[in-house]
Amino acid sequence: MHTQVAEILIDIEAELRQLQLWEREPPPADALASTQPFCFDTLTLPQWLQFVFLPRMQELVAAEAQLPGDCGIRPMAEEHFRNAQLPIRELLLALDRIDRLLGGA
Repeated sequence: MHTQVAEILIDIEAELRQLQLWEREPPPADALASTQPFCFDTLTLPQWLQFVFLPRMQELVAAEAQLPGDCGIRPMAEEHFRNAQLPIRELLLALDRIDRLLGGA
């Protein structure tokens, strides 16, 4: 499963870059320290994916540690991008794949 997760993480990063949502500079440390789900009070969803989710998941994969269960990222992404005029289909598919894999579906 770790190999599959690693591949999906690469796909998510590639899609964020393709959509020009990949940022060069990280947000302030206090924004990253949010205790809210998806850091929704301090970060955009693309920022959370780039600076929180991807690094944490990459660490877990590298350590072959236990992976989290169902994350429900795709519904958050659908809501975040609801009015965006971006071609997000591939990003949503990658997020759906990771949700299904981690959720055991």
